[in-house]
Amino acid sequence: MKHLIPILIAAALCVPVPALPAANVSLIQIKGPIGPATASYISRAIGIAANRGDACLIVQLDTPGGLLDSTKEIVQTFYTSKVPTVVYVAPSGACAASAGTFITMAADLAAMAPNTSIGAAHPVEIGAAGAEKLDDTMKQKLENYASSEIQAIAEKRGRNADWATTSVRESASITAEKALNLQVIDLIATNLADLLQQLDSRKVGTVTLHTSGASVAAIPMVPSEELFQLLWRPEVMMILMLAAIYGLIGELSTPGAILPGVVGAIALLLVLYMSAILPVNLAGMALIGLALALFMIDLFAPTHGILTFGGIVSFFLGALMLFDHAGPGFQLPLPTVISATLLTAAFFIFVVGAGLRAQFLPVRAGRETMLGKTVPVLLRVDAKGGRVFIEGELWNAVSETPVEPGQPVQIVAIDGLTLKVKSLPAKPCSG
Repeated sequence: MKHLIPILIAAALCVPVPALPAANVSLIQIKGPIGPATASYISRAIGIAANRGDACLIVQLDTPGGLLDSTKEIVQTFYTSKVPTVVYVAPSGACAASAGTFITMAADLAAMAPNTSIGAAHPVEIGAAGAEKLDDTMKQKLENYASSEIQAIAEKRGRNADWATTSVRESASITAEKALNLQVIDLIATNLADLLQQLDSRKVGTVTLHTSGASVAAIPMVPSEELFQLLWRPEVMMILMLAAIYGLIGELSTPGAILPGVVGAIALLLVLYMSAILPVNLAGMALIGLALALFMIDLFAPTHGILTFGGIVSFFLGALMLFDHAGPGFQLPLPTVISATLLTAAFFIFVVGAGLRAQFLPVRAGRETMLGKTVPVLLRVDAKGGRVFIEGELWNAVSETPVEPGQPVQIVAIDGLTLKVKSLPAKPCSG
């Protein structure tokens, strides 16, 4: 109403009609797996867009999938949003797979760029903690739950509920063009400007969008979100796990180093925290634990490397299985698995092995090394005392039989700071 007043006044006075103020649109870009940091980012962006009074929030999406809990959080955030939400699957070649399907269909308006895809929303593909522990009955229940969830989302937004159910039960995936024909999405836009043009005059509830010619303000991730986006990765968790292993075992093999133990303890706590978020396969963890035990045993048992070879195989299989139920985008790449396996094997063979062997070597320094050595007498040694010279130092010495200066004696015992010596026969002169 406040925009109509100047228009009416201008019409009555026969002056040019003033232009309406340009609308603002917020934009965020989600590229990669969906995780806790993504959910936090979207929630914060919606709050900023609502506070600024923006026409809508555009979420440009390109994801292979992600975590179930984070996906549910994003869907609920869309439902309670005070600003219209638009999910735009872009650029060309992008996809809204697995968890991305739920997110796209949950938005007020769903758009895709040409040559993009959506679908494959089976719950096994959406990382769910504990999925490896489910039997067939429980997996069926999880599938039924995911099916009912996406059906409810589609019905709430007026989209194709039948296809949505198929995307869960049969992992169906379709192109943008077919998604538009099946009423899975609302429009296809070649770029952001085209998207704003097509969004103009569309209604979201009681709100009519005015986005033609709107200025677009990007909302970037804050440093904490970028940090958590980086940390909540299986590669980072594997690095922390290796740091915990190397640090704690390094401290045990070389007691008193302190730093390896501190680093290992901190890394272990972070691994335990992250394992409560990322779906970790317990069988993979057990195989890695078995590998560590085999490495340690082989350092003491004369197996000629058989147990070490078994440890390498066990560690490789464990690392390969560790995130196999975590869904697309949350699995360890094969090069990372191979590198971690070889690095761990080398650590135990060369570092831990050398440290443990050093602890069992005979003493090579200190007072104990002086026993049995032959040294010359510096000042006459008898039962009352005397002096000998050894390793650059003067020591008090006693002997049951007197020994004159220059004569050789052998150290037979150490009593505090006094050496007990015995005389040796002088070497006969040659010639």
